[in-house]
Amino acid sequence: MRRKLIFFLYRVFTAIAFPFIVLYVVFRGLRDLRYFRALGERFGLLPASYRRTAPGAIWLHAVSVGEVLSAAALVRRLAERHTVFLSCTTLTGREVARQKLGAVCTGIFYAPIDAVFTVRCVLRAIRPVLVVIFETEVWPNLFRETKRGGAALLVANGRISKRALPRYRRLRWFFRSVLDLPDRLLVQSEQDRAHYLEAGAPPDRPVLAGNLKYDFDPAAATPPAALAGFFGQRAGAPVLIAASTMGPVIEGDPDEDDIVIAACTALRQRHPDLVLLVVPRKPERFDVVAEKLRSAGIEFARRSAMNGGERANAVLLDTMGELGSVFRYAGIVFVGGSLVSQGGHNILEPAFFGKPVIVGPHMQNFAAIAERFAAARALVQIDEPAQLAPAVAELLDDPRRRAELGERARRAAEAERGATERCLAHIEELYESAVPLALPYGPMKPLLWAASKLWAAGGRTKRDRDFGQRACLATPVVSIGGLSMGGAGKTPFVSWLARCLRAQGLQPAILTRGYRRRRSEPVTVVASGVATPIQLTGDEAQILLRDAQAPLGIARERKLAAAIIENRFRPDLFLLDDGFQHARLARDLDIVLIDALDPVAGGAVFPLGRLREPLAALARAGAFVITRAGPRRTYTGIRNLLKQYAPGAPIFLARVVPRFWCDLTGGRLDPQALAAARTAAFCGLAQPEAFWQTLEALGCEPVERHTFSDHHRYSEAELRELARGGGVLLTTEKDLMNLPEDASRLLGDVKLYWLKIDLEVQGETELIEMLQAVVECRRALRS
Repeated sequence: MRRKLIFFLYRVFTAIAFPFIVLYVVFRGLRDLRYFRALGERFGLLPASYRRTAPGAIWLHAVSVGEVLSAAALVRRLAERHTVFLSCTTLTGREVARQKLGAVCTGIFYAPIDAVFTVRCVLRAIRPVLVVIFETEVWPNLFRETKRGGAALLVANGRISKRALPRYRRLRWFFRSVLDLPDRLLVQSEQDRAHYLEAGAPPDRPVLAGNLKYDFDPAAATPPAALAGFFGQRAGAPVLIAASTMGPVIEGDPDEDDIVIAACTALRQRHPDLVLLVVPRKPERFDVVAEKLRSAGIEFARRSAMNGGERANAVLLDTMGELGSVFRYAGIVFVGGSLVSQGGHNILEPAFFGKPVIVGPHMQNFAAIAERFAAARALVQIDEPAQLAPAVAELLDDPRRRAELGERARRAAEAERGATERCLAHIEELYESAVPLALPYGPMKPLLWAASKLWAAGGRTKRDRDFGQRACLATPVVSIGGLSMGGAGKTPFVSWLARCLRAQGLQPAILTRGYRRRRSEPVTVVASGVATPIQLTGDEAQILLRDAQAPLGIARERKLAAAIIENRFRPDLFLLDDGFQHARLARDLDIVLIDALDPVAGGAVFPLGRLREPLAALARAGAFVITRAGPRRTYTGIRNLLKQYAPGAPIFLARVVPRFWCDLTGGRLDPQALAAARTAAFCGLAQPEAFWQTLEALGCEPVERHTFSDHHRYSEAELRELARGGGVLLTTEKDLMNLPEDASRLLGDVKLYWLKIDLEVQGETELIEMLQAVVECRRALRS
């Protein structure tokens, strides 16, 4: 109750503040028009392409440049296995993210304002399984809505500086509820762990994982050609890099660029060939620093206008994301933000290049790193601005000390590597433990909740009535069904199971309802592989029939079809397609399919969610199959959930395996054959994301994607419209069933291919043995 009150008050605060936030964004946009680019993203409006991504992504948030760069190695590793989205808050952070990580991220966008509706818009668009927040960002609504949506939440590279700690202490009553939400807080140091505990985090949440900045790879930082040419012409000259310099933060602070420029002027009296590279922390300082250099009479080149042939002995680095690559040219590095009250900046990048580092007295933001380096005598720390020039001069005059200091810095940095690997292990563990849900529906929730209660009550009444009228067949029955409305992959699984049983010498038969067949008759029974009009079968039943694995009985009253099949074909067992809720027919085993992309269908009964009946119905299951499983996945969270309801039921994993592309004339192509073709794709499935995901795995990148409702019957006009763009059309076998009869004529010269799929089931032998045991048990009872 206390937490609900706190978040209610915070929502009221954000609602009151929202108009002022909008005014602030407009104000910033008028000062810098770049703020108006992708402005909708700050209000949760992401590009439409993001919504076509299958559920299961990881959303990473790095506020600005420093966080983006420190997270880069981790992001690249995650992108090798997962769909990754990256959000940033600042303009420069987003630009650097685009430059450094655009090739590996599915999407890069501005983080939404921390209002409930904006956060929900993003979560619904990209449907993450895990949200990772880097460093010090604490956004209460983002944290809470992430957890309400069933995603795991992790803070990586977490830190709370000594300067910020008093604010957290004062608001501990508030942060205690917020910091209880992350599943894990991966902190940089023991000091940070203590700070999180003081701020109100539960004792079991902060875990020491190290600092991601220690995993910077200097070899991967390639300098731009213009800078490489510039420094190549000055080989042997001493180079001073002033990194991340800042103006005054509070009254009384010096201007670090003034100090650096004055020091350079003084040092050139003794070292006239001294090369200066000055790198302001903020882009709005670029022009200011340029004017300061002119006023001091220092000839300089702006990096943004360089070609490598400049004669000047100073460079203003007025671009973003390149600093880390040029430390290799330094003789000495002064790290800014440390002579002003900012609290310092990252000293690890120059340290990894073995460069001596000078900092000022203000290193609160990097206190643990600074203390470790100081203990190892791996940096020079000055107390006041006037000491900068003498400190640089001393190192310039003593090459041996300069080399020793740089080597100690490199060793100190190298000794703390490994945070990326530790972070990856935690991320993978939490990723597997998450069970995604649907987010609340806002003001409509009370009405939907009431309607879902009525639906559940009606379902119980119908089931109790049907159970009292259930029929017991002489032949064993195995039901394949699910709890969710829409596809969990039941039809492909039934087809696969029938084929496996035939391979073991058993004769299965299939019972199905024939959903949405166009010509209804009480019972339709068809021998295996016998051509039958789709009007009599429906699309999914037609697929089962075409696979020619078993006789097929189609009827609303499945027991009527079963009686005819028993008499005519004498099967060893029935496979009851979509039969979990069909209580009128007794069964020997219930196999329940769980869609890995949407395991609990919103976690609520229709219309609040997409469940046909409450999750408690899973207790009837004799076995579970997690369908659409990804490679190397364990689905720990889903497994634990299923064990709560049916502890003894074995759990299997099934994944889709593309077999071939087939055209309308029966011609076949290898699954990867269309990867380079110009294609468009369409489908009418309950989970269209599954088809898009399969296409991506095959290397297909359709220029257009068209989604229709499940079981959609395509009109002639729709097919002509789909073919209007020319090229090649891709679709599914189920959609093939719903095309007009003269599809070839309507398509003209456009080639259409549908994808034939198969399944791979982890634990296949055990599953088939379960069914064989069902058959043998019935035979033993009869004898």
